[in-house]
Amino acid sequence: MGKKSRVKTQKSGSGASAVVSPKEMMNLISELLQKCSSAAPSAGKEWEEYTQIRGLVEKIRKKQKGMSIVFEGSREDYFSDLMAWAQENGASCDGFTVADFGAEGYGLQATRDIKAEELFLWIPRKMLMTVESAQNSILGPLYSQDRILQAMGNVTLALHLLCERANPASSWLPYIRSLPQDYDTPLYYQQEEVQLLLGTQAVQDVLSQYKNTARQYAYFYKLVQTHPAASKLPLKDSFTFDDYRWAVSSVMTRQNQIPTEDGSRVTLALIPLWDMCNHTNGLITTGYNLEDDRCECVALQDYKENEQIYIFYGTRSNAEFVIHNGFFFQDNAHDRVKIKLGVSKSERLYAMKAEVLARAGIPALAAVLRSVFNVEELKDYLLGDGAINKIFTLGNSEFPVSWENEIKLWTFLETRAALLLKTYKTTSEEDRSMLEKPDLSLHSRVAIQLRLAEKQILEKASASGRSKRMHFEKKLEEEAPLPRYEESDIALLENTDADAKLPIILRKLEEVEEGQEIQVEEDGHLLNGEKAMYGMNMEANGDPVQQETQEKVSKDVNSALDSVGSSNATQKGQREAATLSASRTEDNPKENGE
Repeated sequence: MGKKSRVKTQKSGSGASAVVSPKEMMNLISELLQKCSSAAPSAGKEWEEYTQIRGLVEKIRKKQKGMSIVFEGSREDYFSDLMAWAQENGASCDGFTVADFGAEGYGLQATRDIKAEELFLWIPRKMLMTVESAQNSILGPLYSQDRILQAMGNVTLALHLLCERANPASSWLPYIRSLPQDYDTPLYYQQEEVQLLLGTQAVQDVLSQYKNTARQYAYFYKLVQTHPAASKLPLKDSFTFDDYRWAVSSVMTRQNQIPTEDGSRVTLALIPLWDMCNHTNGLITTGYNLEDDRCECVALQDYKENEQIYIFYGTRSNAEFVIHNGFFFQDNAHDRVKIKLGVSKSERLYAMKAEVLARAGIPALAAVLRSVFNVEELKDYLLGDGAINKIFTLGNSEFPVSWENEIKLWTFLETRAALLLKTYKTTSEEDRSMLEKPDLSLHSRVAIQLRLAEKQILEKASASGRSKRMHFEKKLEEEAPLPRYEESDIALLENTDADAKLPIILRKLEEVEEGQEIQVEEDGHLLNGEKAMYGMNMEANGDPVQQETQEKVSKDVNSALDSVGSSNATQKGQREAATLSASRTEDNPKENGE
């Protein structure tokens, strides 16, 4: 059991054996790399580009049919080997087993009663697949000479996984054999299933994920075939798109950040057995014990014998779950929708507004929307009495800049959400009707669920904006006095009233060329893996984003203050990604790596 079967030939339509020409394959790979590396398509042309890239990929997949490594038997056949291997290597295995939970797939099942906060699972470092173990493996020579591998730990882990899968003597085989043979990430969707996401706020990330994966595959295929440091890699004989898609999805759905052995920095890792846990709402209950050099997980709640043991993956939106984890979580308390906002860099007040936001720490989108204030209001927040403390009220609806500003803020939200709802090709009622069809494929169902969830968030946001706008219009009509910040009001800055918060989270302000669309990161806890105490959650595929420094913004403030008497004309500005949320959220996984 577990014998590998690798086939290097495929059958043609007539049944004759056909050997794939290396030259023909390299030509296709080069064409794919060129297509994926071309300039970003103009607005509205993204789907056309996707279908062209997908067409090339399908042509490559057809020629590679039968060339991938396949393990005999089912995934379930290897769970006993996984548990035995874990026990031999010092992991805890006495409180649970791996079981099938139907629609949720495989997960951990308690074999005894487990109390909340009880330490029930630990995995020593020697069992983990990490960027460091990749450097010390057969992949090491190529890693040391390739800047892409050095910059992208997720890609390094994917290739590390493939090399170890092809090695009959790999110490990680019990783990690798227990992984799914395929996944439900959008990389596995049929074209018509992806098409169901057209018009959604998530579709651009789905198309980018496919393009990035295809570009990475083409790049590394050529590298493996031509680079001297790759001459001994098992991938040189067989490295298919399906192999890479599987490895990328394995990493994307499972990777996490752990500290290095000396605790000085974080590194990416695959954590066997622990990654069998399914997600539910709650808190992060996994951390890394540097003293014992192991990953540790405590129970999220009380579990009775035979119940499924869950962990909390983090405050992810359903778009992030679908794209990076391959599932839709129906009761997601942290669901949200990304929208794009216009912020003009070329107008004379940009530096002042950016400085206000930078000093405020950009706590929420409310701060950006409230930054529509006039010159005198800007001066007051930068130079006025109590400016140091007052600046932090921007993200708090208890302290409006002015009634007029609040009306503009909520009018924007109401209007923007209503306009976005009109871009969908179906109504919420039509989506609900489609979901009742019993013959709907799993991927189609997930795509429609995501589409419907976005609409529900936008509908609530538009209604909330309308209600708030009317409230502040009444305040203005009544000439009600504005609440003023006092030292005694510090508790209000915590803003524990969930209904008083804007359902939006602003991400970090980024510096890009004028007119260029950007994706920016929201400050999160260990989704970015950088806390003194190493709590952990399931991490999505990602690259770092270069942050605009506060110093750069501050340099232009004085000149902006000197020019406040100039023209008040505004120009079309760059766009920034923000997040429209159904509830309060704190963190966000990174997008798929370039």
